[in-house]
Amino acid sequence: MPTAPRRRARHVFVALVLPLALAGCGGGGGRDEPLPPPASCSVADQKAWLGDYMDEWYFWYALAPRPDATPYTTVASYFDALLYTGTGAGFPADRWSYFQSTESFNRFYGDGATLGYGVAVTGVEADGDATRPLWVRYVEPGSPAAAGGVQRGDEVIAIDGTPVASVIAADDYGALTAAQAGDRLTLVLRRGGVDRTVLLTAAVFGLAPVQGAAVLSSAGGRKLGYLQVKDMISQALPPLETSFAQFKAAGVQDVVLDLRYNGGGLVSTGATLASYIAGARGQGRAYATLLYNDKRAARNNERFAFSTLASSLGLPRVYLLTGPRTCSASEQLINGLRGAGVEVVTVGDTTCGKPVGFLPSSSCGQTYSVVNFESVNERNEGRYFDGFDATCPVVEDFTAPQGGAADPLLAVARDLADGAACPRVRGEGRAQPLALRRAGPRRLEAGERQGMIPR
Repeated sequence: MPTAPRRRARHVFVALVLPLALAGCGGGGGRDEPLPPPASCSVADQKAWLGDYMDEWYFWYALAPRPDATPYTTVASYFDALLYTGTGAGFPADRWSYFQSTESFNRFYGDGATLGYGVAVTGVEADGDATRPLWVRYVEPGSPAAAGGVQRGDEVIAIDGTPVASVIAADDYGALTAAQAGDRLTLVLRRGGVDRTVLLTAAVFGLAPVQGAAVLSSAGGRKLGYLQVKDMISQALPPLETSFAQFKAAGVQDVVLDLRYNGGGLVSTGATLASYIAGARGQGRAYATLLYNDKRAARNNERFAFSTLASSLGLPRVYLLTGPRTCSASEQLINGLRGAGVEVVTVGDTTCGKPVGFLPSSSCGQTYSVVNFESVNERNEGRYFDGFDATCPVVEDFTAPQGGAADPLLAVARDLADGAACPRVRGEGRAQPLALRRAGPRRLEAGERQGMIPR
């Protein structure tokens, strides 16, 4: 099948031991149980616990700063001071470690729910350029935004009274993230040249991690199964089984997985999704192997395997729709399938570049998700810190329904399945690659997560 030439490979082979630069004084014999809780929840005791935890469990503990905790008046400021800054061993600075309330963590990973308004915008694509429009790119089904009639393709004119040009220039979309249920958000939206004001009230709502399952036909008559997978959480498993059973019964010849807004989640859910694609190709192979620091030798080589599923399709290739929000456990899916010999054709944009994950630990009502391990596939490939380039770069049209007939990413994937060549990139005058890269970390927008959790 003709595809666009690949640019420089974005992944490397890594050894099944960490580089010497990561080795610490303790060798490989550290304890493997969680640290006991702090003596109290005073700032001093929390900082002491956090320093011990990072020294034992942080992937980059040997490369990270070890500042005196005393000058830091908050746990948050001390946490930031403990993060690896990118000096040594060729690793980029840690732009992923974070903490959140344990309530919020359990709501997402346990209940499959979230708190908020349910509206996501094109802040990354605006890239600080106030002359660009700001589009609604995604609305969570069942959210206040969905109930309020907000749709993908609405142009945002103002957020809580602030003109959108000022919001873009400040690169601050924090108003779209609610602190608690009952918070209010006022949006001025334009659709079809008509402006309207929408008032949203934040609430807790259940997520729909899998949507849009459909059996489509290409122009050449091939049967394609299309599926949007947004969150790698356990609630995705039943609809995944239903969707792939539908695909198998229909005799689909290719599958298009829409991962453009998938920030990751559970490794096991990604492994299940990969197993539906790979079938017998994955038998006896590792989907992912997790490698910890030298103090965590008891966990090193933790392995997630492909499984045998009745609805597996056993495809030689799969088409994935990707972008800068395709991150962590969804990138692990790309890497894991390639390790099993499945051809992964990515359509859209370069992924976020996060081959590392978290083993979350909680203390005093906060859950710390710090980088604890890196992930490699069956062929020992990993460290794709620059992300996976799109096999076929395509500019997304945020005014077109995701997964609809006018969606350019899906349209190109259908053509590629017929053997067509990748079209030249068009749209907004951008040249390859399309991914918008800034110096340093970017703020996550409302509803975004970047997770790879080993369960």
